Amino acid sequence: MSAPAPDDKGDALLFIEADEVSGVEGKYVDAHGGVRLRTRGRTLFADHLEYSVAEDKLVASGHMRLDRRGDVLEGSRIELELEKDRGVVDSPEYYFRQLNARGKASKLFLDSKTQVRAKDGTYSTCVIPEKDWYLRVRDLKLDRDKDEGVARHATVYFKGLPILYTPYIDFPLSDARKTGFLPPTYGTTGRSGFELMLPFYLNLAPNFDATIAPRLLAKRGLMFNNEFRYLTSSFNGLLAAEYLPNDSSREDQSRYSMALRHNQRFTDRLNGYLNLQKVSDDFYFVDLSSRLATTTTTNLNREAGLSYNGGWWTLSGRTQRYQTLQDPKAPIVPPYGRVPQITFTSTRSGMAGFDASVNSEFVDFSHPSLVNGRRFVFYPSVTYPLQTSYVTVVPKLGLHYTQYDLDANATYGNSTRALPVFSVDSTLTFERNMSFLGTPLLQTLEPRLYYVYVPYRDQSALPIFDTGVGDFNMAQIFSENRFTGSDRINDANQLTAAVSSRFIDPFSGRERLRLTLGQRFYFSPQRVSLTSASAIDTRDRSDIVAAVTGRLTDAWYLDAGAQLSIDANRATRTTFGARYSPEPGHVMNFSYRESQGSFAQTDVSAQWVFNDRWSAVGRWVYSLRDRSSTTTLTGVEYNAGCWVGRFVVQQFATFTQQHVRALFFQIELNGLSKFGSNPLDILRQNITGYQKINALPQSQFNEDYYPAQ
Repeated sequence: MSAPAPDDKGDALLFIEADEVSGVEGKYVDAHGGVRLRTRGRTLFADHLEYSVAEDKLVASGHMRLDRRGDVLEGSRIELELEKDRGVVDSPEYYFRQLNARGKASKLFLDSKTQVRAKDGTYSTCVIPEKDWYLRVRDLKLDRDKDEGVARHATVYFKGLPILYTPYIDFPLSDARKTGFLPPTYGTTGRSGFELMLPFYLNLAPNFDATIAPRLLAKRGLMFNNEFRYLTSSFNGLLAAEYLPNDSSREDQSRYSMALRHNQRFTDRLNGYLNLQKVSDDFYFVDLSSRLATTTTTNLNREAGLSYNGGWWTLSGRTQRYQTLQDPKAPIVPPYGRVPQITFTSTRSGMAGFDASVNSEFVDFSHPSLVNGRRFVFYPSVTYPLQTSYVTVVPKLGLHYTQYDLDANATYGNSTRALPVFSVDSTLTFERNMSFLGTPLLQTLEPRLYYVYVPYRDQSALPIFDTGVGDFNMAQIFSENRFTGSDRINDANQLTAAVSSRFIDPFSGRERLRLTLGQRFYFSPQRVSLTSASAIDTRDRSDIVAAVTGRLTDAWYLDAGAQLSIDANRATRTTFGARYSPEPGHVMNFSYRESQGSFAQTDVSAQWVFNDRWSAVGRWVYSLRDRSSTTTLTGVEYNAGCWVGRFVVQQFATFTQQHVRALFFQIELNGLSKFGSNPLDILRQNITGYQKINALPQSQFNEDYYPAQ
């Protein structure tokens, strides 16, 4: 039997179905046996129900179950004010679909549509019947408006054992930021012993936050870590500081690190930045960091700059110095400081078919032990592009002018250099339709000729501030100058000839494969060298460079290159990289790099999910020349659905050629917190394509437990 119950207070009628329904219109409804009440967003099942129309209040008992906007509550009795969505449930079991959380309690209070309180209960994100972890609390409050959970007198149980008690704990119900203690991290390294860090996070404002993280190092002492982040519409940045007083392993030396990164937007056209770094000593990162990116750092940048975008021109200035961290066994020469450097660039197109550009700079170079001086560069050029559907020709004419003003005690004299630069870049494009193994493809054939002429000038009297010999590769053979920087400009009467072929999916436009082969031909011998002791290549042609890159299938990626010696008829430099990733969580990377007489190195890394539970991660970098490993990483991850365990061991060589070992062990309780030392940044840095195992697409919950009604 069913009947509508009048409800002029809500936004919908109530429908009640039961074996027996009685009542007085406008006053109350009494229902017995198989009761089912429906209203917008809620369905209630019970053995007995009483509903007071005047008070808009119902009482249901006997195998009560309430489906409320995806949440499910089961208990022995419920009192509920429908309009206010407020009530209390006796002896409930609950499931909150949005939070993927469930538990039990002695009483559950529904304070509103978004606020719930539980007394003497449990809380977990584990799928029934699993109960790997849960939170046992005296009082629990979940507030979806504030996106937080607050528990008092709480004990965390893992595998039936209590692992943490706290009189108060709060946690976000999503990934939103919230003030409070972050999970402690702990681990061990060979240089510092056991480590324990207890971070406290301060959500100062929606665009400001800070983290204070005391770090206990068993072999060194107590270290203080602080980080402040800020973000506004006109500026953003980060300020970080670390301090270790009286390092026990360094004769009680106090050690510190400071860093400031700031970006400023003054106007739509004017921008500025700061990047300042400093550490107390050369071995700071080696001793106190477990991250490969910092332990191999040798030059810490200290830089400030401004830039103005004028549309077709840009003016920028910066001042830059470095702190150089020295390895006593292999000292290096610190780079020059630029105090300051001012650059001006401009480009104008479409002037009677001509394009004009200017690149210029002024730099004041400063060094404590090398020659100091100022350099001015002015390089205007003009091009006249000619283009059709199948051919492109771009002739270019420029003048590279350089002037030096050196200090009085310099071994070089003040001098100038002016060099005309002429080049022609031309490309033909041919296309044809083809198929490979039944797959239609569009193939291109693109021959390219690039001619450069620069007359010879004796530059041996000019200093070297920031210039080196460029790496010989596919990009460099299409450049005007084989030197990086402006202290040397090569003489050139040369032609680069290359041919490329691309294979393109005609339906998606995706490039599947690109093959390129190129070589440079010299019509006159090269004469300019970096220094008087540098060797000059006097051959009439260069080595051959070849490159292959592409996404062969949806799973296979390939990137390879080689420098083929025309004298030895063999590859003198080789790079090869391949990646296989058939689906998220399954990735294997392999690379090989070799330079004849210099180094040969293999690099293998992988993440592989074997099943819904287990995943393996690893990386191995091996030097074939030294017959030793430079980086090793191995670990496993276990995904139990509601928690994840990670165990990772890493060893790598620092810039001082010392080996650092680090151990990471972490338990992540989904929806609550993480415990242990966090290896996720290490895994992302070492394994290209790595993804968190509990972020991969998979069914996290048993939908059959609470079937739809």
